[in-house]
Amino acid sequence: MSRIGKLPVNIPSGVTITVGDDNTVVVKGPKGELSEKISPKMELSMEDGVLTVKRPNDLKENRALHGLSRTLINNMVVGVTAGYSKTLEIVGVGYRAQKQGNKLVLNLGYSHPVEFEEPQGITFDVPTPNKVVVSGINKQQVGQMAADIRIKRAPEPYKGKGIRYEGEYVRRKEGKTGK
Repeated sequence: MSRIGKLPVNIPSGVTITVGDDNTVVVKGPKGELSEKISPKMELSMEDGVLTVKRPNDLKENRALHGLSRTLINNMVVGVTAGYSKTLEIVGVGYRAQKQGNKLVLNLGYSHPVEFEEPQGITFDVPTPNKVVVSGINKQQVGQMAADIRIKRAPEPYKGKGIRYEGEYVRRKEGKTGK
């Protein structure tokens, strides 16, 4: 049995979950609404504010979908109640970020500034010029947007300059040793 899949999804107060005919799960909460189509092979049942996911048999595909389906639903519940955020740190002389309207403008040592528009459901916050907070209710979108920003200047191993996740360890290399 899947250790993740057999865990129940607790539904907090203020959150409503609707399961459609084709296993489309709609989660509404204080921060917004999310929907996801779950595999029709999975059986979803709600009892007393708890949603459980069951699989029909122990085929390899169903075992894989069991934990995935439960995690997707749980991520939606957490997203509409607490939300998700990723913090990025910008390291390097002259590297900085600023917010102009709904745009994130990054100066990363290129000949031009790098700009990102806020997609729907994602917000950027710049508490200091070397920190960017990407937040939203959809965990997948928040992670993808943070990865897209990070890839514009990934941390390099010699000086450690670039954009990194908060708390990320960048393994440093030794430079040339000389003659």
